[in-house]
Amino acid sequence: MARLSHVWVLGVKELRGLLHDRAMLVLMAFAFTLAIFSAATGTPETLQRAPLAMVDEDHSMLSARLHAAFGQPYFLPPPLLEPAQVDAAMDAGTYTFVLDVPPHFQRDLLGARHPQLQLSIDATRMLQAFAGGAHVQAIAQGEIAEFEQRRRPGESAAAPARLVLRNRFNAALTPSWFGAIAELINNVTMLGIVLTSAALLREREHGTIEHLLAMPLTPFEIMAAKVWSMGLVVLIGACASLLLVVHAMIGVPLPPVTWVFVLGAALQMFAVTSMGILLGTVARSMPQMGLLLIMVLLPLEMLSGGSTPRESMPQLVRLIMLGAPTTHFVTLSQATLFRGAGLRVVWPQLLAIAGIGAVFFTLALARLRRAIGAMA
Repeated sequence: MARLSHVWVLGVKELRGLLHDRAMLVLMAFAFTLAIFSAATGTPETLQRAPLAMVDEDHSMLSARLHAAFGQPYFLPPPLLEPAQVDAAMDAGTYTFVLDVPPHFQRDLLGARHPQLQLSIDATRMLQAFAGGAHVQAIAQGEIAEFEQRRRPGESAAAPARLVLRNRFNAALTPSWFGAIAELINNVTMLGIVLTSAALLREREHGTIEHLLAMPLTPFEIMAAKVWSMGLVVLIGACASLLLVVHAMIGVPLPPVTWVFVLGAALQMFAVTSMGILLGTVARSMPQMGLLLIMVLLPLEMLSGGSTPRESMPQLVRLIMLGAPTTHFVTLSQATLFRGAGLRVVWPQLLAIAGIGAVFFTLALARLRRAIGAMA
């Protein structure tokens, strides 16, 4: 009971210290509000008003149909250019797409000579180029198919099979849902590490760690107090952000098993706060801590499956990242918040996060004991 009392009092001290740290409070407020909202809504969900031009060298009914098919909201009304104007317009960045209809395109199409359209894309505008090329192809193919069916109705035949797509869990394919959850996961991990490591370094820089050594406290009590206090603050912020920003403002529906996500977030806090203590024992100052955070946070965010599916990564990277708690937390979060998976499905991820957290806690405690022993 005496140890629990020490851990409780030290944790309350950490909370009071955090209340006086304006920079950390501003960082937390930004990470759980504007950062999540901007990450979810900053990238357009669909192609909007992309600049496109056309070169009509056919001057046929089909080329006129193609010209009329492109317009808002995906594209701006396409002007007609001469072939000699294309290179200058693309070099100046006036248009992202230029569709060239070659001479005798309609005649060759009806004669089954398989003519081709040329689409020039300014790939320096990567997001528009990636999404817009598929849109141009789909619109052009649709217009050509409808034109052929009307001009040669006797030759058109129904397809032997028809593919019907049904999207589950995100029927409208809204990217902001995925972006909001991914940013929330990244910020939970980042704040858990930053707050605990900064709390330990603040003790060292202010000289209060020597005051703690003069008290009848053990390294376990000092570390446990920082873990529970900073983890609780981030967990409360994550839950508030999930309800007020992700659900209320962005519109991501929350399943009834959201409590499983909260349980996983609590275990994630145990793991990442232990990582923060471990990094705090390695770094000697806040600048060193900043450099270590770059080396740790970037792999955790980019290789854990939140930004890129793990199936697309090399096998060696996938095996290495199984030792990171964020990998299992991303899997758990997507399963619970998107697919409504319950405890029966995600219990392996919960056990993995708890086990990895226990390993980091043990390593951090050993490092902290060694550091305190060197100071005594």
